Amino acid sequence: MGRRWRDGRGALVVHGERGDVSVPLEIAASYRARTKGLLGRDAVDGAMLLTPAGGVHTFRMRIPIDVAYLDRRLNVIAVHTMRPGRLGLPRLRARHVLEAEAGAMAGWGVRVGTRVSVESG
Repeated sequence: MGRRWRDGRGALVVHGERGDVSVPLEIAASYRARTKGLLGRDAVDGAMLLTPAGGVHTFRMRIPIDVAYLDRRLNVIAVHTMRPGRLGLPRLRARHVLEAEAGAMAGWGVRVGTRVSVESG
């Protein structure tokens, strides 16, 4: 979509079978924010969007996380749960990555083919 986000907060809207689900979102768009990501956290309130990003790792993480890879139109192209100490393979079409506490994305209806949108602010 060509949009460029800035570090900050907003809302992730999941447009799924259950209707629209809004989730608190932290946006990590700068190199520094993407590098830090969820490191050092014991819990996640909502989700984190890493943009631009095509892959992630969970080295030095304390908790397992759900990872959703998004294409440039914010369609989910893959979803995985990763334990700490793992390296996720990069996805060729991925332009953004969503991270959340393990199990959260299934509850929000995030799966392959789901479309999401971001409301920043």
